[in-house]
Amino acid sequence: MLKVLSRYRFPIHPRREVVTLVSITGLIIVLFIGVTAVSKLFHAQQDALAARWSARGRAELAAGRYGEAVNDYRASLQYAPDSYPIQLGMAQSLIGQGHTGEASAYLVNLWEAEPENGVVNRELARIAAGKGDTRSALRYYHNAIYAIWSGDAERQRRETRWELVKYLLGNKAYAQAQSELIALAAEVGDDPGQQVNLGQYFLKVQDNQRALAAFQVALKADPQGQAALAGAGAAAFGTGDYARAQDYLRSAVQESSSDRESRDLLDVAEQVTQLDPYRRQISVAERDRAVLGIFQTAGQRLESCPAASRSPLVAGKPETLNDAWTKLGVHAASRNLPKNRDVVNQALNLAFAIERQAASQCGPGSSADAALVLISRLHEGS
Repeated sequence: MLKVLSRYRFPIHPRREVVTLVSITGLIIVLFIGVTAVSKLFHAQQDALAARWSARGRAELAAGRYGEAVNDYRASLQYAPDSYPIQLGMAQSLIGQGHTGEASAYLVNLWEAEPENGVVNRELARIAAGKGDTRSALRYYHNAIYAIWSGDAERQRRETRWELVKYLLGNKAYAQAQSELIALAAEVGDDPGQQVNLGQYFLKVQDNQRALAAFQVALKADPQGQAALAGAGAAAFGTGDYARAQDYLRSAVQESSSDRESRDLLDVAEQVTQLDPYRRQISVAERDRAVLGIFQTAGQRLESCPAASRSPLVAGKPETLNDAWTKLGVHAASRNLPKNRDVVNQALNLAFAIERQAASQCGPGSSADAALVLISRLHEGS
């Protein structure tokens, strides 16, 4: 029986196999398309939820509601855990809450991914500054200044450098702050507001020449700018150019009568030019009268500053400034003063010594006292 069956060949239906194969392939394609569609829909929903929570987080962060922003960004990260902007927003919200440790963890990861990101570097600089880590703060600030920024990159870099200047001044790093200000001077352009800021910060590092140059640029654009006039007056005063200082300061006071600082500086500058016995176009008689006036002012200063009165004329010697003033006063009051040039010089030198000592021990004193200290510096060694 088996032999009989083996003689027969059952017919093969290739068309049926092709149909089956096509059907299976089609089913696979349909399933793949379906899975892809479902996957895309799922990811689209995830992205939409992440975007929605992120938008809420940005709004809360901008409004200063940091706790709510943290919650919103935390929810957003559940749907987009690898999103760079969302992690950055989370870090900034945590900083607003004062949770700098947790914020640093996010920022360091972001920095490792994009070490050239300006916002990340600046936030890391602020955290380092708050911790007193000056070295890291400076490194991150400089990274931020030369980093990549979205939007107005030039403005962001300039604002970061301003922030660095303020940080350096807060740490009394005046030489470093001056270097940053010099760099800013090449970046701020002719904008009068920026130039006034620049001048005011140059005053803080006692770079009076550059401060004056900045204020003068501002005054070209706005000749009546009160802040620029006051700053220019202070800068000229700091350089020892008291005549120019008076011009600027008078204009500043005219623009704002409430500017007490400019008024006080103007008073001292006027006293310098009036009391200076070495000023040009002055007769010998006028000079002698000026010296007598200075000597008497120094005597009054001794009365108002007992600490200076008791100070030795020469270190290690018993004679005090008051002793020397009393002794020399007999000769200074003499009508023969014009005939004795040595007494004139001694009276002037002693008066200057008294004013400097009193300033160091009792403060600046009157405007005349402050002027005499400045005059002594002007003619030191004369």
